[in-house]
Amino acid sequence: MAGPAEAASAVQIHRVYFDSPGSDRGSNASLNGEWVQLFNTSRTSRQLRGYKLKDRTGFTYTFGSFKLGGRKSVYVHTGKGRNNATHRYWGMTRYVWNNNGDKAYFRYPNGSLADSCSWGSSGSSKYC
Repeated sequence: MAGPAEAASAVQIHRVYFDSPGSDRGSNASLNGEWVQLFNTSRTSRQLRGYKLKDRTGFTYTFGSFKLGGRKSVYVHTGKGRNNATHRYWGMTRYVWNNNGDKAYFRYPNGSLADSCSWGSSGSSKYC
């Protein structure tokens, strides 16, 4: 159980879709089939500027000015696209999340861990 200094972040990793549908040929559509869903568990909006989403090898997505509404989700897609209130795009040209097991880290702007989620080699997504 988390103590007061380890209280859970209001924004948490809810699901990681690490194995995009179809064959992994690197198309932008396939890259965007790989995503991390973050969910704001609180009723109030949260400013995510400076928060980071990382994998085990160090690939890092850093949020610019972005406010996530209370009880709302945002999906961070691996590929390119147009950012909006519910979908953000990393702009990568290769896959980030390993199909055979990996770990997603969600970090506060100061670098401390807000949440994480790991998975093995089975399935195509993981609820965290």
